[in-house]
Amino acid sequence: MARETFCGSVPEDRLYDAEQDMWVMGDGDGVTVGATAFGVFLAGEIIGFTAKPRGASVERHRGLGTVESAKTVLAVRSPLSLDGIAGNEAAEERPALINLDPHGAGWMARGRPTAWAAERTLLVDAAAYRRRILAMEPGAELA
Repeated sequence: MARETFCGSVPEDRLYDAEQDMWVMGDGDGVTVGATAFGVFLAGEIIGFTAKPRGASVERHRGLGTVESAKTVLAVRSPLSLDGIAGNEAAEERPALINLDPHGAGWMARGRPTAWAAERTLLVDAAAYRRRILAMEPGAELA
């Protein structure tokens, strides 16, 4: 059986952690983070999401929460170090939000970056992230 081809978007208004397939968007003094549409595609349909408890701190590439898909249970790795994590309660109650709108209502966490100046340079823009997707999935259709 042939594997499905990725068809999705890479919004211009955020930065990306290409290793973890996560996005970061500035939000006043803080940031909002979530899984990219491509990351969701790789994981398979998300059927469960649990975020770190409110107020938690997390270091870059450490656990921000977990997602459960039909394939497996995965640790969600934070794209940067954050303080004061607030998880998306709506996505915990309705994980389909992550599948349907990963760059919007399906966000995963909000917090204040603790090493923004250093860690921002480790993130890539939308054009670089698109190149990464196309290197992995040459037939991908990107909006």
